Parts: sequence; structure tokens; C-alpha cells
Amino acid sequence: MSAIEIGLIVFACVFGGSLVGAFVRPALPPHHLSEESKDVIRLGMGLVATMSALVLGLLIASAKSSFDAWRTGYNQAAVDFVLVDRTLAHYGPETQTARDLLRRTVVSLVGQLERTGGPESVPADVPATTAGGGALYDEIEALSPQTEEQRGLQAQALQSTVDLARTRWLLVEELAGSSIPMPYLVVLVFWLAVLFASFGLFAPPNATVVVTMLTCALSVSAAVFLIIELDRPLDGVIRISSGPLHNVLAQLGH
Repeated sequence: MSAIEIGLIVFACVFGGSLVGAFVRPALPPHHLSEESKDVIRLGMGLVATMSALVLGLLIASAKSSFDAWRTGYNQAAVDFVLVDRTLAHYGPETQTARDLLRRTVVSLVGQLERTGGPESVPADVPATTAGGGALYDEIEALSPQTEEQRGLQAQALQSTVDLARTRWLLVEELAGSSIPMPYLVVLVFWLAVLFASFGLFAPPNATVVVTMLTCALSVSAAVFLIIELDRPLDGVIRISSGPLHNVLAQLGH
């Protein structure tokens, strides 16, 4: 389910809660809407509002942390790609095959970032990318250094390749699980629907109130939309930029 679809569902639940409250109000006996009853309901809804704000803040922080981890991982990979290529270039012309494999690996990652499908389709690229990384390591390990300098460059290139593999698998593990637990989101939407139902229960039914409820519901659903977008950095409106890897491609082979 896309972030837009989830946002629309949240909007329907939250705004629908206010409509339910408005429709229920005329059916309630007068003593249910007494000042004493309103005070108790306000206290309860204040607690629900506080919990909703806390959970919403936690979800935003978790999604932002996940997005930053993805971006940092790809930026780190871009730096490691350049370091490996420069190390192989200093080793000598016999590393051309390894450098070609390195370039193909970068091209594969760029395609992964620029994919237009949903995030569930991204892991299809993992076997090819992993095989390319393994072939690159084998190619570098098969080199026959003739000098102490070449032995040092080979060891450095192997270590950088291992670092690249570690970064790649960390990103794969990040993709395997969402940073947003679905029960959190379901409970949050339930709390918000109840909160808006209380608004509709006590607010007079006029155009100003309806517009206010509509604006608030849109704001809440937009916040949930942003959370889902940040949690899916390879798909949607808010995506990890492939600019650093394009810069790497421009540098490789020189």
C-alpha cells in the first residue's frame, strides 16, 4: 500500500470520527452533555491527545532516523567506491578488469535508487549486486603484487571492498523491515479518531467548525504520509538522491 493510500485512509478515519461525533450529539440525552460530563470528557481527551502527540513524535523520529541511515549508507558507499577505484588505479593497469566490475556495481546501485517500482521490488537487485561485489573481491584477491607497494595497495583495496559489502548488507537489512511498527500506526489512528469524535460531539455544527476539522484532519494525515514516505526512501516523493553515485560514475575510470 502506497503512502498516499495510507494517508487517505488516515484522513477518512480521523475526519470520519468528527462526523460521527456530530451525528451522535443530537441523539444524546441532555444530561450526557452537562458541564460535569464535558469536564470529564475533556480530561480524558487531553490524555489521549498527549499520548497521540508522543506516539506521533516517536514515529517521526524513527522514520527520520531510518531515512538518514539510508542516505548515510549510500554516501559512505559512494566514498568507498572512489577509494577502491583510486587504489586500483595506483596499483597498475592489470586492475582494469576489477575496475570494470566496480563500475558495473555502481551502475546497479544507481538503477536500484532510480527504480520507479515500489520498495517491495528493490530486493530483486540484491543477488546481482552481491554477486558483483563478490566477483570484485575475487578479482582483487587474484592479483599478483610484485612490490611491497602493490601488496599494500591490494590489502587496502580488499579492505575497502569488505567495507562496501558490509554497508550494502546493512542497507539490505534496513530494507527488510520497516522502522514504523504497524500496530503503533493503527493505535495512533484510533486515538486520533476518538479525539476528533469528541471534537464533533461538543462543537456546534457550522461551516467554520467543519472547515477547521477538515484542516486538522488533513494536517494529521499529511504527517502520517510524511512518516511513511521517510520510511520508504527508495520509493515515492521523498527519495534518497542518486546524485552522489552519479558523481562516482563520473570519477571512475580516470
